Amino acid sequence: MKKTKKQQSGGTPATVALTAAGTPFTLHAYEHDPAAASYGEEAAQALGVDPGQVFKTLVAEVDGALTVAVVPVSGSLDLKALASAVGGKRAAMADPAAAERTTGYVRGGISPLGQRKKLPTALDASASTYPTICVSAGRRGLEVELAPDDLAALTGAVVAPIARA
Repeated sequence: MKKTKKQQSGGTPATVALTAAGTPFTLHAYEHDPAAASYGEEAAQALGVDPGQVFKTLVAEVDGALTVAVVPVSGSLDLKALASAVGGKRAAMADPAAAERTTGYVRGGISPLGQRKKLPTALDASASTYPTICVSAGRRGLEVELAPDDLAALTGAVVAPIARA
């Protein structure tokens, strides 16, 4: 029988996917403040980690197809670089409702892992400068720390310079 809502011991789809793949990771929980201006900056501060080591998951549309971009919270997404990295011509931020519906996560808690529908993914090249990075574990106030190479392998991500400082 297929596991649904609870998914193993209450994990998120992201942690379930990591566990199923046998990928080492560390889970970090913190108290999310609904008034926080930036979910990523809030996570970096709560975890006491360099904001360059905490990555946000953004959903964009490249030539009409939803695409995931994983960039440091200390920077912003370069849409032109994202389009180029995934072999497209034009990119724009996706409609938040479409991003939530397609990934199965809520805004501010979208993880690049365990998404409802596997989307093309690009990981900013700066991730390679760290032994581990943090990304959303699938809900606000929960981050997963893992090796950037593991993240790229599990998501099938292309690693390219897609962020601006």
